[in-house]
Amino acid sequence: MRIRTKVQSAVAALAIVLALTACGSGPNSDSEADGSKTSNTADISEGVQPDAAAVKLLPQSYKDKGELTVAMDLHYPPTTFLADDNVTPIGLNPDVARLVAKKLGLNLKFENTAFDTIIPGIDGGRYDFTVTTMAPTPERLKVLDMIDYFNGGLSVAVSAGNPLQISNDHMCGRNIAVTKGSTGQLTHLPNVSEWTCTSKGKPAINAVTLPNVQEALTQLASKRIDGVFYDTASLVWAEEQQPNTFTILSPQVDTRSDHTVAIGLKKGSALTPALQRATQSVLESSEYRKSLGNWGLESGAITEAKLN
Repeated sequence: MRIRTKVQSAVAALAIVLALTACGSGPNSDSEADGSKTSNTADISEGVQPDAAAVKLLPQSYKDKGELTVAMDLHYPPTTFLADDNVTPIGLNPDVARLVAKKLGLNLKFENTAFDTIIPGIDGGRYDFTVTTMAPTPERLKVLDMIDYFNGGLSVAVSAGNPLQISNDHMCGRNIAVTKGSTGQLTHLPNVSEWTCTSKGKPAINAVTLPNVQEALTQLASKRIDGVFYDTASLVWAEEQQPNTFTILSPQVDTRSDHTVAIGLKKGSALTPALQRATQSVLESSEYRKSLGNWGLESGAITEAKLN
């Protein structure tokens, strides 16, 4: 990794990685003795009772097995990551997955896997479902049933103070990181590049595809890239964890579409009706609101677990 100085940059980059790779389960803010969200591994679903209507829809094979397997890429705070113990999944998505499983009266098994391998894994039967801030795009809906649970947005992070004077409408020719397999890589950044750059005779945005947001932010800190195009919630979290290192451009990037994200499971799965009912029960629960509040995501609350 290139460094700005032999001390300052190495320390900053290490701090970013440490802040972003902490892991955990479903925390609740009023039980944090040390005030650290990333050290609290309390299960937000503890004490939640099954939803009778959801259980009634559950196929017998799942009742007999007694367990669901959820796939997640645990590198995306504050929605999906690991606590300080480097073992326990925490964030909004693990919270929602635990609550859904509890509403179905089932145990939950986490599988940590790269984002771009999740859909093939579900299609191949290795995982039952995913809660990974995944947008219900037309391509994904060809192979997945997807159930809405949250509404987010996309932003651009640049170096603190924005020394390159980048804006949402002025990224032409810049090296902007996106994460592999994300809608940012596949759809949104190419669209923004066309709308604001190539259609006006300017050079295209150079999309730098990286495996996860930690790597992207580390490269931004070391000035190997000019910006990071990613979920607003995760970028704001990173900015809070490492003050004076990034600037989040405002407003959010206009991608001319909504940013609802959805639970995904195999297309036409017998599990879909039960999972949709369980998700609706979660959205109506106090635990859902509590999780959103704990991770600073209150504005993303939705009320309908719509099957796309």
